Amino acid sequence: MTLKGKHIGFGITGSHCTYSQVVPEVEKLVKAGCRVTAFVTYTVKSTDTRFGNGRDWVGKVEEITGNPVIDSIVDAEPFGPKTPLDCMVIAPLTGNSMSKFANAQTDSPVLMAAKATLRNGSPVVLGISTNDGLSLNLQNIAKLIVAKNIYFIPFGQDDPVHKPNSLVGKMDLLLETVESAILGNQIQPILVDKTK
Repeated sequence: MTLKGKHIGFGITGSHCTYSQVVPEVEKLVKAGCRVTAFVTYTVKSTDTRFGNGRDWVGKVEEITGNPVIDSIVDAEPFGPKTPLDCMVIAPLTGNSMSKFANAQTDSPVLMAAKATLRNGSPVVLGISTNDGLSLNLQNIAKLIVAKNIYFIPFGQDDPVHKPNSLVGKMDLLLETVESAILGNQIQPILVDKTK
């Protein structure tokens, strides 16, 4: 399947250590001919960490997509009724944002765009990155994995010895997951070995 001409929303939440894995995937979508609109949580834009300056990451995404990021709930809302997306990706998806999404809370532009996309009957692709995926957030993964029009980038334990509850998506499968999700299919296998 070709993604050329598809309008893809790309939501980024505050898993700062994963940005270097997902920003190249934004570029792959653009190179595949997609129109990409990026959405960020407030944390993404305003937080500086050892993994980089928040505004610098936002700048990279804006440069790749050629569009300003959507950084307010008000600006995200029209992507339901007025400017529908063919698919909404959230990668990285933190445990915090995943918990809110699984429980129908909308407190960020990313979650507003995701809920608007579901309202339109279009797919939402999740690339999880959470230190508590096999503890408190496991219930939220279970809720989302069985929900209609929600698809997961294959994921696994990234460090079973030192962080036994941590789960991270295999972000280099993002484009393939989006292609499958638009066709209504979950890419398989969902559980992969992230330690290799």
